[in-house]
Amino acid sequence: MSRIGKKPVVIPAGVTAKVEGQAISVKGGKGELHFTAPDYVSVALEGTQIAVSPRSEDKKARAAWGMTRSIVNNLVIGVSQGFERKLEITGVGYKAAVQGKNLQLSLGYSHDISFPIPDGIAIAAPKPTEVSITGIDKQRVGQIAAEIRALRPPEPYKGKGVKYAGEFIFRKEGKKK
Repeated sequence: MSRIGKKPVVIPAGVTAKVEGQAISVKGGKGELHFTAPDYVSVALEGTQIAVSPRSEDKKARAAWGMTRSIVNNLVIGVSQGFERKLEITGVGYKAAVQGKNLQLSLGYSHDISFPIPDGIAIAAPKPTEVSITGIDKQRVGQIAAEIRALRPPEPYKGKGVKYAGEFIFRKEGKKK
């Protein structure tokens, strides 16, 4: 039994949801998102709640049950509140700035990196050492944050690089004489 899957997704005021077979569409103040649920689960709209239940008791259905409920919940949160991921840049001369539809990053390489900002995602650099990624799709926001972090992941000796806000970097001791 999935403890997460058992809970229905509550639809807040200002958000409308439609369920047509396995297709779910959620519309809110920030935009509209769509998701097609796997065939292992059934999705039903019950008043102001969306209920997800497995079609059978096999392992795949139980695995898809909680995942589908979480994805539907993220759709509802995304169109009502949105998602944000913050990155911190650490290192001498490392900085970020938004120029038009690109994020310009100086990460210690011989050249600056120009990261194109995709549609549906907003990237801001309130400080040269901070990057804020916002959007309505949690998966896309997290993926873009991971792609930016992968340009210069934090290294364990000095901690230089791009890291998630609040991420702990395990430090190593340097060489000993």
